[in-house]
Amino acid sequence: MIIRPITPRDLDALVQIATESGPGFTSLMPDRDALSRKIDHSVDSFTRTVTKPGDEHYLFVLEDSTTGDIIGTTGIEAAAGVSRPLVHFRRNAVVHHIEDRQKRYAEESLTRCQHYTGCTEVCSLYLRPGFRRANAGKLLSRVRFLFMALHPERFADTVIAEMRGVSDPSGQSPFWDWLKHQVADLDFRSATQLACCGQSGFIEQFIPAKPLYTRQMTGEAKAVIGQVHEDTRPARHMLEREGFRHRGFVDLLDGGPTLECRRSDIASVRDTFLASAVLQKTEQDPSSNAGEPCKSAIVANASCSEFRATVTDQVWPAHDTNNLAVEEQLARQLNLGDGSLACYLPLGKTSHQSQGRQQPRQKPATEEIRYAY
Repeated sequence: MIIRPITPRDLDALVQIATESGPGFTSLMPDRDALSRKIDHSVDSFTRTVTKPGDEHYLFVLEDSTTGDIIGTTGIEAAAGVSRPLVHFRRNAVVHHIEDRQKRYAEESLTRCQHYTGCTEVCSLYLRPGFRRANAGKLLSRVRFLFMALHPERFADTVIAEMRGVSDPSGQSPFWDWLKHQVADLDFRSATQLACCGQSGFIEQFIPAKPLYTRQMTGEAKAVIGQVHEDTRPARHMLEREGFRHRGFVDLLDGGPTLECRRSDIASVRDTFLASAVLQKTEQDPSSNAGEPCKSAIVANASCSEFRATVTDQVWPAHDTNNLAVEEQLARQLNLGDGSLACYLPLGKTSHQSQGRQQPRQKPATEEIRYAY
């Protein structure tokens, strides 16, 4: 499996993914022209010279290196909510006072807001069901944070993830089934298409600015606020292990939660290291004194537009140098030359889960790059 930036030749596969994923997967809608524009935007983003995050969108694909099949996608929006508004419901506890303020009671409301303007957003993660295999989901999720560690100037200090909310196999959302009777009698698919295509005035016209009180909701709608789709649970758990937390902001249409974390606090950003690649013609003896086997890690080159990454156990961090031994065939797949910068992220416990463990000798990628520029 190889992760790489998307190219125009991947359009057919991206359309297939957008179709397979269903109407709740709002970052990729099955519109061929729109997806073609998204690919062109991504290609341009990877090739830009960037000193601070702008409207760049980085879309990666996961390719089966044996068959060439595209088996998944993952993406990063550098500064969400700038080119078009990023709108959520904020969950609030509203306190009501009765008579002479001697009595009061609290209830929950949802209020439309724009809170995350300019934050980096991780998005578009989808692994096709027919191709699921060991470490594929980890690679799609965590490679984004490795890429942020490599190129920190391209991303904001706060990173968010909008999680897919609860919907049934036919694509119906319990949250929207209630909300549509208050705002617009549209089916869920039509509403998501209007919202995701940036239809002018959709939010302002249909989603009220005044608070909506959860006591007015059906039990089914209230129960799914802040909950995720069954297929999204592993992704949420993975993000929470990275340090992401839900702060009370939910999607306007399906009630799914938005998670957030400071970029510098993301476990995989902190645990990403840079080293100098040393090519090995054959697999190294794990008992050799030259290095210690890396049980499993994401390994990548340090490029942007020619970025390549994979999961492997065929790399060996050196004990006493800043070298990473890489088997030659793997190095060719990753466009790594002898002596070039290699990037690796161990896939063991994150630093959030393993306090007190001995850190590798190599400096974190963010520290190395700070001094390299």
